[in-house]
Amino acid sequence: MLSNSNRIEQKDKKFDADVSKANLTNQLFIRLVAKGKRFANVDFKYTIFDACYLRNCIFDTCDFTGCRFVGTSLYGSSFPGCKFDYVTFEKTVIDNDILDTGCPALENLKMKFARSLKVNYQQLGDTKSANKAVSVELQATEVHLSKSWRSNESYYRKKYAGWGRVKAFLEWVSFKTLDFIWGNGESVLKLLRAGLLVLLLIALIDVLSFKNPESLKSYWQALKEAPPIFLGVFSPTYYPSLYLALIAFVRLVTMGFFLSIIIKRFNRR
Repeated sequence: MLSNSNRIEQKDKKFDADVSKANLTNQLFIRLVAKGKRFANVDFKYTIFDACYLRNCIFDTCDFTGCRFVGTSLYGSSFPGCKFDYVTFEKTVIDNDILDTGCPALENLKMKFARSLKVNYQQLGDTKSANKAVSVELQATEVHLSKSWRSNESYYRKKYAGWGRVKAFLEWVSFKTLDFIWGNGESVLKLLRAGLLVLLLIALIDVLSFKNPESLKSYWQALKEAPPIFLGVFSPTYYPSLYLALIAFVRLVTMGFFLSIIIKRFNRR
């Protein structure tokens, strides 16, 4: 059932010259060194880079499909036209512009690529790059979920057929809803917007159910009372207990969302 993968181990090696049109697939590079070198049309598929130092290198139209970078420094290196399908990064120093130029074309692969870089940057404590990776991941996830139930592309229609398409639609609805409420855990501004809408809804219900809808004064009074009611400081005696319980539930969920965003921000630091 099992056979030798024929992976070639290259330990403590150094590139002394530029490399062009070479086949370096299925390698295990340990402490490989290259500085200021150019790699053009090199096939690195399924290669592992462990504790390597590849600084200020240019990787032009190289194939990194299935590669793994562990504890590697790619500081100052660029990757024009490279392929990064199914690549993973762990504690690897790499400029975040890779998210602008190196993402895979397919949304599901782009999503996984950005997610791997997000975790990688979090391991390094690079908050700015981690936030950028999160943004790319969320954008790719939205497009992927949308295509999973809407697109007529053969890949999606084969993978998401029948009830799978319905499930994909529900996942997309859930994603869009949470994105509107709090940016899927990444946007304080969206959460504040959602809180403002809740206050407006509380005020509107108060006017329509308990005040005079034809009086502008009623709307102004309801708007002033909405924040204390939402925060639990003021509870009108004429409000039904179930309605007050619903407001309390929304308040707890909102506070939970807010604390979750704050904790995420601090954890990345």
